[in-house]
This record gives sequence, C-alpha cells and structure tokens, in this order.
Amino acid sequence: MGQLLSFINGTDHAEQIFIDFENAQPSDDERELHKTVGEVLNRGPAIIEKLLAYAGCNEYIRRAITNPGPETEDAAWEAVLPSVDQLQEFYDFSLELETCFPKLLVALCKNDPKSSLSNQQALAKQLADIFDFVLRFDDAKMVNPAIQNDFSYYRRTLNRMKLSKKDANIKIRDELANRMSLFFAYPTPMMKVLSETTVKFLSQDTTVPRENVTTALATMANVCHDMVNKKKFTNEEINMFCLRAMVGSIILFDHIHPQGAFVKKSTIDMKGCIVTLKETNAASCPGLLNALRFTTIHLNDAETPGSLKQLLLLD
Repeated sequence: MGQLLSFINGTDHAEQIFIDFENAQPSDDERELHKTVGEVLNRGPAIIEKLLAYAGCNEYIRRAITNPGPETEDAAWEAVLPSVDQLQEFYDFSLELETCFPKLLVALCKNDPKSSLSNQQALAKQLADIFDFVLRFDDAKMVNPAIQNDFSYYRRTLNRMKLSKKDANIKIRDELANRMSLFFAYPTPMMKVLSETTVKFLSQDTTVPRENVTTALATMANVCHDMVNKKKFTNEEINMFCLRAMVGSIILFDHIHPQGAFVKKSTIDMKGCIVTLKETNAASCPGLLNALRFTTIHLNDAETPGSLKQLLLLD
C-alpha cells in the first residue's frame, strides 16, 4: 500500500504516496523506534481527555481575591494544588515529545524523505500522530482560560506560602514554575515545542539536511490533502486525522523553511489545502484554519500572493 505513485515536479503538487493510516504496521527496521515513540504517544489520548475535562479553580480564586482571609485563601490554595499537578503532567508530556520528535526526523529525513515516508509507513503514521495530538491539545488549551488563571494564581501565592511555612506540599517550585509559566503563556504551546525542537535539532545535527525535513513536511501535507480530496478513507475520523496532520506539517514547514509555506512557488499546495479545509463540514475545521492564520509566521510576508492571503483570511 505504500507504493510510490508519482513525484512532485517543481511546483506541481501531484500525489506522491499513499500512507495507510488505518493499517500501517512497523517493519523489523522500524520496530525499535516505533516502540519508543509509541510509549509516548499512547499516553496522548489520556492527556487530551484530562485537558478537555480541566475545569479550573475560578470560583475558589474569585472568593480568595474578593474576600481575602485565611479561610478563602487556604481553600483556593488547596484547590489549585492538584490542578497545577495536572498542568505539570501536560508540561512533562511536552518534554517527552521534545525528546522523541528528533528521533522520528532522523529516521524519516536522513535519507530521501519521500522514499522514507513511503517505505516506513508506521513511522510516518507516528509523525502524523504527533501533529494530530499537538493540534488537538493546542486547540483545547486555547479556549480554556482557567489554565493560565490557575497557574498565575499559584505563582502569585507561592512565595507567600513559603514564607508562612505552608510549603510542605509544594512540588513545583520557582525554577520549574518559571518554565511551566513560559510554556502555558504561549497560545499554542505544543506546536511551539515542536518548532523550537526542530530548529534546535537542525542547528545541531549535521547528518539531516534542512531541505530533507522541509521536503518530508511538504510531502506529508500534500499526501494528506490528496488522500482527503480523493476520498481514500471512508472513515471521517481518519479524514480529520489527515487534515490535522496536513495543518501541522504546514505550520512546522512554515517555521523552518526560509521562505515559508505561502510563497507562490511553495512545494505545498496551499490553495488546495485551504480550500479543502473550508469545504470540509466538520467542527474542527475552523480551528485548523485559525491555526494556519495565527500559528504560521510567513502568512503576512510581502511574498505571499494576495489571493492566497484573502482566501485564508476571509471566512
């Protein structure tokens, strides 16, 4: 199923490969890395579930602020501690992604990336899995202000609790709290981790050319777009998975390619990708369009064709 179908020639965004996201299984060569990455990714659904269920401590914090005193402030502190523990779990997971993502890039981009995506389909699926998780996480985080409210209150109260000697149950102290604060302050923290990790990896690993990584990302974006357009999958969840992988690939490509994803001669079929997102009647698509609008860095460049900018920015 992973046969090579055709190649991109210049800016011709032809279908290149079919990645069997439903049935891909690791070969012997892929198995060890697939297991390592899988041990991280297998916890992804539980992280998303906890994030979606995150209710926050707004009421406790409101009472402590409007009616300050030992009773309300202690109640808010006790309420916020387990919530902050959960936020640490999200942050720690981002560190695990930071560790495993470069390993996938090496496996898929060290040699010809088109052949690697075609011949290592289980690893290609895991690359798409990471994008799927990242887009889901960031979308849910962005619409939940309780996360930053809770952590801001925790940081403001931390020093007072240390001074009052009520710090026996404090696990997240200043240095870690600062790092977590920077993570959650960003609108799309998981994508920021991926982009910064990739930039750092490319600056340190001389065995993987930058153009191989951008080719892999462009290939993934075009293939995912093509598979949705040509209705390769009947399962709508798989189609949405493809669209998230497509958008994640575009965003990361835009962050690491010198000219970005939107230039006229882009190797990604940006017009086709945007049109497909707009024409797909699914609840997640507006969020994916917003991710392209606000998480990319080259959309407003002078080199971006006006027609493409208008297509993406207009509802």
